[in-house]
Amino acid sequence: MRDAEIGIIGGSGLYDMEGLEDIETVSVGTPFGEPSDSIVIGTLYGRRLAFLPRHGRGHRVLPSEINYRANIMAMKSLGVGRIISVSAVGSMKESIEPGHIVVPDQFFDHTKNRKSTFFGEGVVAHVGFADPVCHELSEVLYEAGVRTGATMHKGGTYICMEGPQFSTRAESRIYRSWGVDVIGMTNVTEAKLAREAEICYATLALATDYDCWHETEEDVSVEAVIATLNRNVETAKSIIRDAVPRVPATRACPCAEALKFGIMTPGNMIPEDAKKRLGLLIGRYIS
Repeated sequence: MRDAEIGIIGGSGLYDMEGLEDIETVSVGTPFGEPSDSIVIGTLYGRRLAFLPRHGRGHRVLPSEINYRANIMAMKSLGVGRIISVSAVGSMKESIEPGHIVVPDQFFDHTKNRKSTFFGEGVVAHVGFADPVCHELSEVLYEAGVRTGATMHKGGTYICMEGPQFSTRAESRIYRSWGVDVIGMTNVTEAKLAREAEICYATLALATDYDCWHETEEDVSVEAVIATLNRNVETAKSIIRDAVPRVPATRACPCAEALKFGIMTPGNMIPEDAKKRLGLLIGRYIS
C-alpha cells in the first residue's frame, strides 16, 4: 500500500486533505539522508498520493537547509512519477495580485548554496532542462485552477533566490528588469532534481505579496505571507482534488526518460558505491 504515483510537496495543511482515504504515515530513508519529514500516503479518487511538507511540520527547516536530494529520492523510492509543488511566492508584476496563482513554465536559478544534482563522486550525467517543468502536468493544474474559480496565470518565470531574507529594494527592482514573474526560494532545486530522477514536476505558485518593489503596497512581511497563504490553502487543495483524477494514467512526456542519453560515465567505470547510491535512477540504464 505504500506505493504512490503522484507526490505533493508543500506546506502543512495539505496532508489533511478532505476525501483522502487509506492514510498511512511512513518514514523514508535515502542514500542522501532523511527527507524534511515523514510522508503521508493516501488515496484520492483511486490515485495514490504522497504528501511531504518541504519545511517539515511546524515549518522548521530553512530553504537553504532543506535536504532536496533526500526529498526527491524519497518520492522516487515510493514510486512517484509526478510531483505537484505548492509554494508561496512574491509577485514581480502588477497583473499578478496577491491571492492569484501562477503555473510557471520557466525557472531562473539565483541560488548560491544548493546541492542540486544527484551526480558526482565518480559518475557524470547531464539532463536537458530547457523546459524545466512538465507541460502535460502543468496543463492539468492550470485547467483545474480555472474550473475551481481561482485567478490563474499560465506560464511565466519563477526566479529562485537563496533566502532566507526577502529581497532588498535594489534586488527586487533588478529582478523586475529581468522580466521575471514571481520570486521564491525553493522550486528550482526541486525541479532540477526531479528531472534527474525522471519525475514530472509542475508548480502551483501562490502569490502572497508584491515583494518590496511596489510603491503603493506594503513591503513583504512574514505576517502578510502567512495570512495570504492560509487563505489560499483551501484553493490549492480544491485544485489538487480537481486535477488528480484528470492526470493521465501513463506518461507520454519526455520527463520519463530524461536520463536515457544523459549518463556520460561508462557503466564499467562507475564505482560500485555510486551504482548502489544511484540505483533507483541509473539502474535501468547501467548494468
